[in-house]
Amino acid sequence: MLTAPMKTLIRNHTAGMVATVNEDGTPSVSPKATFVIFDEQTIAFGNIRSPRTLANLRRNASIEVCFIDVVTRQAVRVIGTGSIISKSKASTGMLAAFEELWGDYVPRMSAFVSIAVSDAEMILSPAYDAGQTEEDLRVANLARLNAL
Repeated sequence: MLTAPMKTLIRNHTAGMVATVNEDGTPSVSPKATFVIFDEQTIAFGNIRSPRTLANLRRNASIEVCFIDVVTRQAVRVIGTGSIISKSKASTGMLAAFEELWGDYVPRMSAFVSIAVSDAEMILSPAYDAGQTEEDLRVANLARLNAL
């Protein structure tokens, strides 16, 4: 389930790479950036322009999302089951959560994808194994990004 550090990373880095399964069994990965955390076992994103993701979920509800903090080289992998909820059938609480965080985008959303989390893990860069600290990585990676 989602721990406090996982939820912090997701809230700070809301763009998640969503993986679903195509009809032929191959993976399909698509970025989504309108995530909301409901509790330790439920996250969701708003569907704006994701026809393949929704088609894949209708056939196979398996879903995985990876959220990455490129500065500290940490990530959260979320594995679960996705369900599509049309905007007209969304609960008041779900609509309110999306309005609070993504109000400007809600009019463009046709549905929400709720993910029942079955597993989640924090992933750390091998740089930590080599003795780097979070601050070391923050300084080095911000310098690299600022040089772009």
